[in-house]
Amino acid sequence: MDYKALAQLLFPDVTATAEELESRFPKRNLPEGACVTRIGPSPTGFVHLGNLYNAIIAERIAHQSNGVFYLRIEDTDNKREVDGAVETLINAMNYFGVQFDEGAVADGDNGNYGPYRQRQRKEIYHVFAKQLVERELAYPCFLTAEEIDAIREQQTANKENPGIYGKYAQKSRSLTLDEIKDNIAQGKEWVLRYAGTETDEYINVEDAIRGKLSMPRNNMDFVLLKSDGIPTYHFAHVVDDHLMRSTHVIRGEEWISSLPMHYELFSTFGWETPIYCHTATLMKIEGTGKRKLSKRKDPELALSYYQQEGISPDAIWEFLLTLLNSNFEEWRIANPEKSYLEFPYTLEKMNISGALVDLNKLRDISKDVIGAMPAQKIFDSWLDWCKQYNEQFASLIEQYPERTLAALNVGRTAKKPRKDIETWKQACDFMSFYYDETFKVFDEMPQECDEETVKTFFTKYLASYNHEDDSNAWFEKVRAITEEMGFALRPKDYKNNPEQYKGSIVHTTNMLRIALTGHANAPDIWEVSHVLGEDIVRGRIVKYC
Repeated sequence: MDYKALAQLLFPDVTATAEELESRFPKRNLPEGACVTRIGPSPTGFVHLGNLYNAIIAERIAHQSNGVFYLRIEDTDNKREVDGAVETLINAMNYFGVQFDEGAVADGDNGNYGPYRQRQRKEIYHVFAKQLVERELAYPCFLTAEEIDAIREQQTANKENPGIYGKYAQKSRSLTLDEIKDNIAQGKEWVLRYAGTETDEYINVEDAIRGKLSMPRNNMDFVLLKSDGIPTYHFAHVVDDHLMRSTHVIRGEEWISSLPMHYELFSTFGWETPIYCHTATLMKIEGTGKRKLSKRKDPELALSYYQQEGISPDAIWEFLLTLLNSNFEEWRIANPEKSYLEFPYTLEKMNISGALVDLNKLRDISKDVIGAMPAQKIFDSWLDWCKQYNEQFASLIEQYPERTLAALNVGRTAKKPRKDIETWKQACDFMSFYYDETFKVFDEMPQECDEETVKTFFTKYLASYNHEDDSNAWFEKVRAITEEMGFALRPKDYKNNPEQYKGSIVHTTNMLRIALTGHANAPDIWEVSHVLGEDIVRGRIVKYC
């Protein structure tokens, strides 16, 4: 077989050389130790938590080392591509604070190592595919789908590994140049396969997360180019990561089984193999066990879920960093004021047994994160979310900006600041009592307080109410009314001698909370009153008189 003639037959339009491409995409001029990382999502329109999980790893590795983090779109499967998917992905990453240094953007590319969409790099792949054919390391395969199915059935019956290799590849590998020309002339479709070697050898690959991986060397004649000339992931990512000068490849553990093919290609081309980092699968608790998060079953797998729920991107980062590094929570306790971006993330501290996505823990973290935010940042972030997901509340915030900001400051100066808000969506419910337009009473008056008691208490309250009173003067008046009406000033007195009292001061103050906020569990009544203003306070109280 004249393999140069075969290469020219298969790739007649390829005139560029590998050397020219190496010159076009030179090694990056970066500081020693700088890492070059990327994420390579498919444009399916579904952006999932795993995309963000791996993006944070890649971003941290690159930026902590003064390296480069880029976005590559792996769109080799056009059947799954969705219009607008790239923009959706970029917007999601922007929302969660993931910043790329270069790569694909909504309307093109940003950087010197593009194109950053694989379908636009077809000619580049063909240069290296042609080289493999010339070296007798790749060949055209004309097996039909029916023939491949028959091979699989035979392999299943013989309990053999599935795939095209060894004797199952001989039909295609033994074709003469004239037979190949004839097949092409007849319009038969073909794919380009790598010419694997039957061997009992093992390869050893050092995974940055899992340590040494020892695996059988590849012996498969795996597909390099599909019948439309577009490469498979196996071929494309090897070429791209070499020419884009990636130092680390972060991807899910489901790709470990494919590692021998990728290692084979890097070795064949004589290229330095990047450091592979196979991350743990995202899991959730179900019953007494754990299972993999499912696109079909679990809405929390989609990044859009967190956007629609209004979970702060800062909270997502904090939560994912607890999954990514076992020492993050300890670091956070020791560094409560520092940004999570100052945390020294390392691959060595990563968990390999499965990352547990616990939404209850996420919401607790979110409460802490929002509780530590300045009120102005809460205001701005909440308003931004409302503009997209709750226009009615956005208009209220914009109509009453001073009241809203004051409300967000309620309870934040105490020794143990309140943490009432966990998501921007939930904030709309919690904060609704500050606006007459959304105010509702949810809780009933305490059972210790009948209708006449309620009326009497609020009549006395309004008669003595002075909006200029400080918190001490205000509370003394509440105490006086409470005692006058036969309620215990100390809850334990009522508990020990219930027959002597109508109730306790807990019940009278709860009446106030319910009247002013609609809930028995609410922030400090005096602070709330001064956020609402005297007119609203009197207007809500008088309804009970």
